[in-house]
Amino acid sequence: MMFKKVFPLIIVIIFAFIAGLPLLHKGLPPTHDGEYHVVRFYEFYKTLSAGNFYPRWAEDFNNGYGIPLFNFVYPLPNYVASLFHFIGISFIDSFKLEMFLATIIGGVFFYLWAKEFWGELGGIVSSVFYTFSPYHILDIYIRGSVGEVWALAFFPAFLWSITRFIKYKQKIFIPLSSIFLSLIIFSHNILALMFLFFAICYCVFLLLGDKGNKRDWGKGIFVFLLGISLSAIFWLPAILEKQYVTGLEIFDVFSHFPDLHQLLIPSWGTGFSGENIANQMSFQIGVANLVGVMLSLFFILKRKDKNRSIASFFVFLFFVIFFLMLKISLPIWQTVPFINYFQFPWRLLSLEILIVSFLAGSIAYFWKSKIVALFLVLTTFFLGIGYAKPAYYHYRDDNYYITRPNFIDGTNSPDNVFNTIFFDTSLDKEKAKIKFLKGEGKTEQKIIGATYYNFMIEVMENSEIQVNTAYFPNWRVFINKEETKIYKTKRGLFSFDLPKGHNIVEIQFEDTPIRKMGFFLSLISSSVLIVFFVKLKNKAKS
Repeated sequence: MMFKKVFPLIIVIIFAFIAGLPLLHKGLPPTHDGEYHVVRFYEFYKTLSAGNFYPRWAEDFNNGYGIPLFNFVYPLPNYVASLFHFIGISFIDSFKLEMFLATIIGGVFFYLWAKEFWGELGGIVSSVFYTFSPYHILDIYIRGSVGEVWALAFFPAFLWSITRFIKYKQKIFIPLSSIFLSLIIFSHNILALMFLFFAICYCVFLLLGDKGNKRDWGKGIFVFLLGISLSAIFWLPAILEKQYVTGLEIFDVFSHFPDLHQLLIPSWGTGFSGENIANQMSFQIGVANLVGVMLSLFFILKRKDKNRSIASFFVFLFFVIFFLMLKISLPIWQTVPFINYFQFPWRLLSLEILIVSFLAGSIAYFWKSKIVALFLVLTTFFLGIGYAKPAYYHYRDDNYYITRPNFIDGTNSPDNVFNTIFFDTSLDKEKAKIKFLKGEGKTEQKIIGATYYNFMIEVMENSEIQVNTAYFPNWRVFINKEETKIYKTKRGLFSFDLPKGHNIVEIQFEDTPIRKMGFFLSLISSSVLIVFFVKLKNKAKS
């Protein structure tokens, strides 16, 4: 009996395992973002190991002047990689292992979510369709966007959890839904914003259909507010301090609309978006997925069923999102607030594959045939398995990336992204962390950490010292335990005045009030979460 219950889960795990199996191969697949992430993992782990609970500064990048990279980049993949590295796994293998685990987690939660509507057979079909959707595979083996792959894993986790709450009023799923929502935000901020709009529409639809009372609506709002607050340590500074860095401007969405044939006709390439070449990355929705939508629409028109409304709702969403990916929707992108923050219209494929995979499960549900379900699973598997592999592997170790100037001395992103707006990019690399602008003296370097420097400096006259670190709010300087004023230099560094005599100088990067507010919101929300779980546990005992 127990085996019968877990058998469907075993099936979806096997298919997800097969999809991610090439990630267990030795070497690093050549993806768009993979090498960037390996170096980020190293830098994040280094800063975390120095005692920074939530790293924000990357000291080695930008020719050693540093950048506030982690103040703006989604942290979850970096924390997971740090955990893996702590137990002895290389950063390269951590990158691959993350995407492998996320693929399995996404497949499992998609099954659990779809099963709520389409039963076990429908859940299996939906899960396998999701795992082998071309864009999902592209995110793994072409783009190497580990943050997006994690977000794609937690999308169905949230939808399963919130569905369980709305349908069965089980209170345990209130905090669980909030946790999954926060994990989506920590995984990838852009996809999180995109998913947030979708999730709100989904919850409103379920609550209207369930004819929930005001308390149910209130609890639904609480789920979203708690999930957003849990992740405030990340998104609040990322939004309110973005004016201090370059490269976070909105992309030109016009050059990233896929053509109609690119969405409908199968293709595969390793190039980038916007490149007018034959090897451009694929924007296909997937043949099996498109057929699944059409069959689902057919059953909606032919069958009367309690789940007909949810299928109709998803078909409607499919066509809305399909329209938004075409150039004809440009006026909407230019006028609707926040939508242009998605950067690339084709990024909506993240939602489209969620929708079409869910609808694929409805076919097994309406048709009520194991043979049809098997045919659907095998069809999407064989159509997708050919994409689920890298073109080749780079046989390198971590040192290849963390010791080479072309990887470690830049800003870790194209076009100088994440550098401070004050910084002069023509500055040459400096050997010493400080230098005299005025005066001279003897310097003894005690500590040079990720975000903390300590010097013993003896000067014969009042002097001015330049710190060879990029200026960014809240670098602070203490002389003999007393804070002193710092000055932003013309080339985007900072300096301070040093009085005559023997001085102990401490320089450290601290949180601004905005960063502290984000931390405080996350801390308070975590406390609320703990209290919620304790109350549920005590209630279960009584």
